Amino acid sequence: MHDPSNAGAPPDQAHGLRRLFANAGVRLVPVVANPHMAFSGVILDRLCSALADEGARALVVDASDSAPAPDELAVMGLVECIEALSPEVSYLAARGLPLHYVDSHGSTAPFLQAVVDAAPHCDVVLVHAGASELSRLFARQTLTTQVRPLLLADDHPASVTHAYAAMKLIALRARLMVFQLTLCAAPASPRASRIAEQLASCADTFLGALLHDWAIVDPAWHAAEAPPPGLRRLARAMLVPAPAADPWAGSSHTPFDSAFAPPAARQAGALAQALN
Repeated sequence: MHDPSNAGAPPDQAHGLRRLFANAGVRLVPVVANPHMAFSGVILDRLCSALADEGARALVVDASDSAPAPDELAVMGLVECIEALSPEVSYLAARGLPLHYVDSHGSTAPFLQAVVDAAPHCDVVLVHAGASELSRLFARQTLTTQVRPLLLADDHPASVTHAYAAMKLIALRARLMVFQLTLCAAPASPRASRIAEQLASCADTFLGALLHDWAIVDPAWHAAEAPPPGLRRLARAMLVPAPAADPWAGSSHTPFDSAFAPPAARQAGALAQALN
C-alpha cells in the first residue's frame, strides 16, 4: 500500500525484507538440503509433526534440486500451487521458482514475501534448498538475525562434509552465524555425538559460527510415534518470537532431554512421501 508520507522517497534495497520480517506471526526457517543423505523427507516430516504438536501450522517450500517440478501456474501466483497434506502441513514444489523473483542485486528475497502472502494461515515456513539458493534468499543479515539455518546430515562422512561446506557458504555469503542440526541416525549410533561436537568445533574455530543445538532423528521411527524430545526442542525454539530471549541459550543438554510433556497431534507422514 502506498504511504503518502514517503512520497518521492524510493524504498531502500531492504524494503521487502523489512516488510516481511515485520510480520511477527510467521517464522522462516532455512533448511539446508543435503544430497548425500537418503532421508531428508523423513526429517522434514518429523519436524512438521513436532511443530504440529506445538499447535503450529507449517508450510514446506521445497526448492531443492531434487524437488518436484513446480506447477506451471506457479510463476503467475503461488496460492493455487500450495498443496494441503494435512490440516497442519502444506507443501509447495518450488524447484527453480526463487530465480523468477531475483532483483537487480541478485537477491531472491521477494520470493519469501510471495510465499508468506500466499500462505497467511501458516505459522512456520520451512524453506528446503541448497546453500547457494538459501544465501540468495536470506542474505540481508541485519534484518534476519532471528533466522537459524537448519543443517541436515546423517552419520556418514559424505553428508557431514557437505553439511559443513554448506555452513561455511551460508556464513560467508549470508552472514548467518547460528545454526541448528538434525542428524538422521539410530539413537544408539556411536558416531552421532562426535559428529555434532566436531561440527560445532569447526564452526567455532574456522568460521566464528555457532552450532546452537542438535537432535537425532531415527529414520526407523514410525510417523505416528511421538517426535523425539530433541526435535520437539528444536521445534519450540523455531516458534520463539524474535527478539525474545531463547530459553535454551547457553544450556547443556543431550538430544534425549525429556523435560517436555508428550505431544498430542500426529500428522500422517504425507510429507515424507512427497519428498522421497
